Amino acid sequence: MEILDDQTDEASLLRLTGKQNPRHAPMIISSGHLDNPKVVELLRLHLAAMHVHSPPGTVHALDLSALKHPDVSFFTAWEGEELLGCGALRRLSGAHGEIKSMRTAPQHLRKGVAASLLRHMIGVARQRGYARVSLETGSGEPFRSAIALYGKFGFAKGATFGGYVASDFNQFFHLDLQTVGAGGTRS
Repeated sequence: MEILDDQTDEASLLRLTGKQNPRHAPMIISSGHLDNPKVVELLRLHLAAMHVHSPPGTVHALDLSALKHPDVSFFTAWEGEELLGCGALRRLSGAHGEIKSMRTAPQHLRKGVAASLLRHMIGVARQRGYARVSLETGSGEPFRSAIALYGKFGFAKGATFGGYVASDFNQFFHLDLQTVGAGGTRS
């Protein structure tokens, strides 16, 4: 998997992947692309779904303007020109990051997109020297597969963080990067 930035053009993608047809290109995770219409639409879908599946006042998903904040690194997964998913890593402190805005495009569910994005963001957190990565999510069936994924990576349910207020709906998960390996295994 190649990691690129938002300045990488399609010709460079093809050269790096060795593919002539971008439809058969491997998954590439890159940073940026917040102005891409495909990304804007996926984020719109994400926010709409959060509001449908969450009680009023419990949606903490970042909108487009919040994702452009300097403390937020936004990542997208692509296969050629097709957007597979997105996620963000927000800096809470010098030693603590937060996973935000994880969403897989509906037509690419169950293909490992979310796992690849999560693995990438955990790797970035490690490179930045974070000791812990946390996240907030909801409860119930719409959130079940995401919570299972977090568990596979070693995230454990815990206390609130970063100014969140606990409710019967939201849940908080933490990953201690000093004791958990990249794939979620204990060191």
